[in-house]
Order: sequence, then structure tokens, then C-alpha cells
Amino acid sequence: MDIDQAFGLALRGQRTKRKWSQTDLALRADVDRNYISLIELGKNSPSVRLLYKLCDALDIRPSELLKDADKRMSAGFRSDTRAHARARNTPKPSEV
Repeated sequence: MDIDQAFGLALRGQRTKRKWSQTDLALRADVDRNYISLIELGKNSPSVRLLYKLCDALDIRPSELLKDADKRMSAGFRSDTRAHARARNTPKPSEV
């Protein structure tokens, strides 16, 4: 998982915890709903200015959202590493 995906999932988690739609968050943060969608999908990264606007709308500190994204990235990194190790240690058909 890359940082954009992890951040998008963290943002979606904060939004859905409040039972808000993307439109609800977009109106509160004064940003286009489609841009919220692209961020949540990991296709776009918000600027620092927008990060603060989103966090203000969600009534959280930017560090809280970034910490959540970091946890998701770390968990995804560990999963990717384990999958890579399993693939590397899997015997080839000719070795069986």
C-alpha cells in the first residue's frame, strides 16, 4: 500500500465514523466532492493547506490523520513483505 492509498483510507475512516457522505465532508471543507473521492481512492494527494481544511472540518488534528495513515502504511508494508517472503520461499514446481 502506498502513502496516497493509506491516507485515503484514513480520511474515509474519519468521514464514515461520523456517518458523513463525501458531499458532507466536501461542503464542510469547501472542496469539490469529486476531489474527496479521488483522495479517498488514493489517486490524488491533498496539499498541506487542504489537509488542514479537511482536518478542521473533521475536528481533528492533522497529526491524528497522518498517524492513522502511517499505521495503515506500516500494516500494508508488513503484509506486502510477508507476501513477498512467502512467494520467495515457495518451491518451484520443478523442486517438488
